[in-house]
Amino acid sequence: MIGRESELAQLHAVFDQVLTGRPQGVVISGEAGIGKTRLIEEFLGLASADALVLTGQSVDLGAVGAPYSPIQSVLRGLVAELGPEAVLEASGPGAEALTALLPELGAQGTDPAGAALNRLHDTVTTLFESVSRRTPLVIAIEDLHWADEGTLDLLRFLLRVLGRGRILVVLSFRSEDVARGHPLRSLLSELDRSRSVTRVELVRLTKEEVRRQVAAILGSEPDDEAFDSVYARSEGVPFFVEELIGFGSTSEGELPWTLRELLLARYERLSDESQQLLRLISAGGVRVDHDLLSALFPGEPEQLDAAAREAVLANILVADERSYAFRHALVREAIHTDLLPGERTRFHTRFAEVLEALSGDRRVAAEISYHWLAAHDTQRAFPATLDAMTEARVTHAYGTAAQMGERALELWDQVPDAEEVAGRQKIDLLAQTASALRNAGEGERSLAMINVALEESPRSETLRYARLLRDKALYLGNIGKPGSIPLLREALELVPPGATGMAGTTGLARAPMSAGELRSALLTALAGRLMLAARMDEAIETAREALREATDAGSDRHASIASNILGTTEINVGRFEEGRAHLDEALALSQNETSARLRYRVNASDSEYLLGHYAEAVSIAELGIQRARELGVERSSGIILKSNAVDPLIALGQWERADQYIDSAVRLLPSPTFNAYLNRARMFLLTWRGETDAAYRLYRSARGHARELGESEMQVRLSFPRVAAELHLARGAVTEAWAEMDVLLDDGHTPVAGYELPLLATAARTLAALRSAGGSPEEEDAEDRLRALIKRVDWWPTAPLWSTIFDAELSGSRGVGDDPAAWQRAAAVVAADPAAQAHLPSYTALRLGQALVEAGERHEAVAALREAVRGAELLGADLVRRTVVGVAERAGLTLDDVPIRRTTNATELTLRERQVLDLLGQGLTNRQIGERLFISAKTASVHVSAILRKLGASSRTEAAFLARESA
Repeated sequence: MIGRESELAQLHAVFDQVLTGRPQGVVISGEAGIGKTRLIEEFLGLASADALVLTGQSVDLGAVGAPYSPIQSVLRGLVAELGPEAVLEASGPGAEALTALLPELGAQGTDPAGAALNRLHDTVTTLFESVSRRTPLVIAIEDLHWADEGTLDLLRFLLRVLGRGRILVVLSFRSEDVARGHPLRSLLSELDRSRSVTRVELVRLTKEEVRRQVAAILGSEPDDEAFDSVYARSEGVPFFVEELIGFGSTSEGELPWTLRELLLARYERLSDESQQLLRLISAGGVRVDHDLLSALFPGEPEQLDAAAREAVLANILVADERSYAFRHALVREAIHTDLLPGERTRFHTRFAEVLEALSGDRRVAAEISYHWLAAHDTQRAFPATLDAMTEARVTHAYGTAAQMGERALELWDQVPDAEEVAGRQKIDLLAQTASALRNAGEGERSLAMINVALEESPRSETLRYARLLRDKALYLGNIGKPGSIPLLREALELVPPGATGMAGTTGLARAPMSAGELRSALLTALAGRLMLAARMDEAIETAREALREATDAGSDRHASIASNILGTTEINVGRFEEGRAHLDEALALSQNETSARLRYRVNASDSEYLLGHYAEAVSIAELGIQRARELGVERSSGIILKSNAVDPLIALGQWERADQYIDSAVRLLPSPTFNAYLNRARMFLLTWRGETDAAYRLYRSARGHARELGESEMQVRLSFPRVAAELHLARGAVTEAWAEMDVLLDDGHTPVAGYELPLLATAARTLAALRSAGGSPEEEDAEDRLRALIKRVDWWPTAPLWSTIFDAELSGSRGVGDDPAAWQRAAAVVAADPAAQAHLPSYTALRLGQALVEAGERHEAVAALREAVRGAELLGADLVRRTVVGVAERAGLTLDDVPIRRTTNATELTLRERQVLDLLGQGLTNRQIGERLFISAKTASVHVSAILRKLGASSRTEAAFLARESA
């Protein structure tokens, strides 16, 4: 531990936090030989007195990692410690998901791909949390640079969602092996932003530290000349120091100069038998199980033991109860590189053969594929690669499945009778690889792959071709791109009513579909896309046909989804009774279909929200969240429903609960579509809380995708501009706010009442602001067009509320919203209508106060402005409070107990806030403030926002001025 005292102390400090119930992560990095493993071993040895220690190590299989290999090691260690029954019990309701990783625990579940992956992530997290309530848990995984993407995704999930439990996750990786484009890089950049993850980077030892290390190894002070040579050649890398000293103490010859010579120095002094064993083991990786090695070794067990013992005594191998491992991966790499071509082929062939014979319940197809490829046996590598793809899909390691699929496609033309060997056509393999890419989050690559499948698929095989078109349509929708509707229509032409036959399995199917099921699935998908695009009449007609086809095909799942879409669309066009009846039918049909039930709750809660029934919307969404919790997918599939609860919670004024749902959803890296919804909701909250700088930063990062998504989803197309315009108005950018209203003035615009009405009220407000600023819209008839639009949706239940506000915004002789009577009517409607969103009472009171000031009715204005401040402070709508203060200042009004400024005294700031304010006054950015105070830029931003709110300041400059003024 020479030179690593501070790093070891750092690990113990983090562990102390874990013991108090705060989950933490530590990532240790450094070059090969720098001492990562030594540091971890020392820490784990000490931590084991207080915690259950579980370890895993990634396997080096070249470009493709073994699916979940280190996670499986950790879980098997837990099973060995607690027993299978205790582990399954601790895993909660999703316990069967563990069988994907540990088949020996029981039968495999049959969830669809996405749900099964979500359940697996949830279950592993729940298991660790549950165990940590009994005993602190330390999970150490080394060599993360070799880990597969499934392992990285699970670790990402685990470290993002762990909110409780005495759990420490220690990870290590070799820094020089993580080049640009390496999948580990994205995880590392994310962990760098986490406050619960500590990075520890090991650097080379100083000359004095190397001297101490050499003295400790030799037991005496080194000779200066010999030490200088060791230091110069090792360059401060501890492992190389050990190797050089070890060589020098047992040899009279010159010290080796090259790295290869140094790594092989101990090896070359072993007997031929021990060298032969090490060459064999090197073909298997850093670590090889004893049972596997026994089956591989050509000699007698006694010979194996003798050769292994010699290598252990030479400090090249280390042994535990079950396996042999190289003391350092660099030694293994040097020995493996030194293999002769014949040896390489022979050893890898033997590994593949033995693994095939011993596989049993263990899923080792990825390793078998690797060894056959390393042995240059293409014909045997091909079926092994296909098996590895299947195994990876079973364990939901979709990144590995995609890599294996691509590898098999590369081998296809090199294998005679590839189709017969594979048991499928090349088109099917292309589609399955595209599906794996899609599930791995590689949206663009999945589209490219499915396009290749379509190019190679004969259109005459109509059912197969139709399913490929459906896959492509769904992939486009998943990444928020347009084009799904024409693809689905094209597919339907290939599967006319009454078509017969079976459609072969492509990427998305759980089982082969009949023609009737395929047609109902195509119609359901088309109806959903038409609804999202606001082509309501077409959506209704298509959904009805989908419901008939699904009923005839006996598919409750597709029937539920079709009825769901039909009911939701009928409500959107005003057929409320019919719509509710179909939604009830969708609920009944989804009794045994989890994914269909989830989809019902999403659409039903959204419909209730748009109708102004906010409490009902939250209730439906939270019932879904509760059900997701019972199924063990609360933090994955349930996140969709959490995002759907956000808008009604905001409308009810429960902004903190909405924040909690947004935070929990964003932590889990939702799909681009749901990310757009969450960003829009957060922008709204930040804007109305007066944190306009933060809202604008979010707007700039989110607007590109929101506009692209808006091309195919009317919900985003109408709701995002409303919030963006309100943000621009809060910042005084009236022209930019009006530009957001282009969507309403588009000649091809189709109104969707529930989303249209709030946007029209904002449009009226923006037009009035534009007029007040002396500007005018390019469209001379802009107001007439807006009024025509609001007349088209006056049948919607919330229309009286929003129409009254719309009229007030454009009231007065100049159409700038300065008629007190109009705002009195609006305030009365808002007070009486349960569909009025929580910010509207204080907003309409503010606007009434402004109009009364303009009319010279100062006494009445004070009462209205006071009411606005009271409502704003209760809600936390600081934008309204600040605007009231500005109105009162300009009018010279005194609001009695409502100060014009919250304070011009910094004494109510906390000590940390005063420190931040001092640096703010020096003109430092949030990042610079964070560096000075050893906090994150995000934390500094939170402090700045609090300071602005407490001082009643509208900018950083004003806050600094107020602080100096009060000093």
